[in-house]
Amino acid sequence: MADSVYPKTLKNQSTVNEFIFVGITSDQNLSHFLFILFLLIYLITVLGNTTILLSILIIKRLHTPMYFFLSNLSFSDFCLCSTVTPNMLHDFFSDRKVITFIGCLLQLYFFATFATMESYILSVMAYDRFVAICHPLVYVVIMNKKVCAILMSVMYSGGFVTAGIHTICTFSSTFCGPNIINHFYCDIPPLKELACSDTYVNQTIIFGISAGLGLVSVSITLGSYVYIFYTIMNMQSLEGRYKAFSTCTSHLLCVSLFYGTVFFMYLRPASNYSITHGKVVSIFYTMVIPMMNPIIYTLRNRDIRVSVGLFINKLSLL
Repeated sequence: MADSVYPKTLKNQSTVNEFIFVGITSDQNLSHFLFILFLLIYLITVLGNTTILLSILIIKRLHTPMYFFLSNLSFSDFCLCSTVTPNMLHDFFSDRKVITFIGCLLQLYFFATFATMESYILSVMAYDRFVAICHPLVYVVIMNKKVCAILMSVMYSGGFVTAGIHTICTFSSTFCGPNIINHFYCDIPPLKELACSDTYVNQTIIFGISAGLGLVSVSITLGSYVYIFYTIMNMQSLEGRYKAFSTCTSHLLCVSLFYGTVFFMYLRPASNYSITHGKVVSIFYTMVIPMMNPIIYTLRNRDIRVSVGLFINKLSLL
């Protein structure tokens, strides 16, 4: 479509130095309601994830591999939400929702970084539960501090590299106008619609990497839980089954929310992409899930509930 609109002479250079967001809605009354709603969600997200981070850092009983990975998940959730939400809240009261070309590039890069890292961390957490339940006698040996540090280093490095590839593929396209993004943040699908040059190769690379890494992450998670459920079903004690399964339910809920949303958003044919549906799913993905993860872990995990309660009590005494 872009080829028929823009002459070839314009495709050799990028003339766009800023983008303008359409935003979520143009209805002022609805904007006020959404601003309050999303501000509340963001504050809960910041409070929830910060509380878990500080609790795990301060309370020694939580200095275990499972909570080490949970603290990194909380950090990823906090950063993922913060790359999008503050700017989106600001734009509710802006007549012209502008972001610079470099700002858009950086927003996409960091958004992709923390979203990818979250996928990797969830996979590592599944592996951690697999070792804890299926090989409890050697759990401390396998999941020692050095191994945990190596795993997280690989996850963070993988997130930065993968996000870099996505960002380079997206912004290597030529943008010569229009510059209006029908979204509330810089994401790959709406940016692709603005490209003047052919994006087929770049989009194929992005889809291939996302699908490949997603398949690896899902395979690790599913494989871990197949062994976990097999081990649980072979336990003789009902109490042992319940205790083992209860340590996995929080993670399973987070995995279901995350992968269900990601696959719906990105791993579907371009012909089925809807901007409206994309915005709704993006709200869920960038704001609701980061808010829900600490709530799920707090409600489903007794150690977290007790530790967070103690931490809050200490804060109230200061």
